[in-house]
Amino acid sequence: MRALICQTFDQPETLTVQTQPDPLPNANEVVLEVKAAGVNYPDALMVMGQYQIKPPLPFVPGAEAAGIITAVGKDVTHLKVGQRAVAFTGLGAFASHLKADAAAMMPLPDGMDFEVAATLPLAYGTTMHALVDRAQLAAGETLLVLGAAGGVGLAAVMIGKALGARVIAAAGSDEKLQLAREHGADEGFNYATEDMRERLKALTGGKGPDVIFDPVGDRYAEPAFRSIGWGGRYLVIGFAGGEIPKLPLNLPLLKGASLVGVFWGEFAKRDPAANARNLARLAGWVMDGTVRPLVSQRYALEDGPQAMRDLLERRVTGKVVITP
Repeated sequence: MRALICQTFDQPETLTVQTQPDPLPNANEVVLEVKAAGVNYPDALMVMGQYQIKPPLPFVPGAEAAGIITAVGKDVTHLKVGQRAVAFTGLGAFASHLKADAAAMMPLPDGMDFEVAATLPLAYGTTMHALVDRAQLAAGETLLVLGAAGGVGLAAVMIGKALGARVIAAAGSDEKLQLAREHGADEGFNYATEDMRERLKALTGGKGPDVIFDPVGDRYAEPAFRSIGWGGRYLVIGFAGGEIPKLPLNLPLLKGASLVGVFWGEFAKRDPAANARNLARLAGWVMDGTVRPLVSQRYALEDGPQAMRDLLERRVTGKVVITP
């Protein structure tokens, strides 16, 4: 098999493609021939040694993949050779073959595209957990999505609409805002050129959004939180903007608001049944067209470092995949 290898914690450009023996499954494992692997911000952070988890070196990055099962261990009963499946493993996806615990793989519905499937576990799983479990977003509420044209941001726009919310998209360019509108956003504004607080006051009649979905952080977090509605829920997703913000703790007090952390990977490990229900609901939305994941670019395995660089420098809209 061919795999993208991280030998030392450094910039993505230091990764190299190497040939390794094809993996063989242990009793409870499955081998997947990877057709597409989703590329995510944490993949790049892990390569650079800046993620909260540091895997032992060397390792193959890549958290999620979709493909065809080529081998199963003797104790695996719910999966079989030739079956289409999607996996969330945290590591190992940027390769032609992925070996993983059978519990980390789910069969794919007939007709679901491999590239779309490969984008679902992390970005869309995180968003489902955030909006359904952590925010308990209700129909008729107002949802503000920061970074609304990125991988998780666009997922939040679509899932927010599927849940019946009014969605306000915030992004750094008019082109990105247009993309968010095409995927269901009701309103939008450019936070690079417009006053966030004034725009949110105008768009919400002074009430503020009920839920804020923030994968960006940095300088946008405080003005967004200052605009939140009474009893609002501020979802901390990530910090793609660079700096981890430091919010004054009087703000949640004054707003009667909640600052809510979202760590989907830990949730999926602690409550796999609830995670499976979320993903099954999501798959139904994808298959009936309610949610339309955008795969904006495809990279060869050798171009995996460029995919991560594009993600780090926020040149990506929707999701991108590596097709080994």
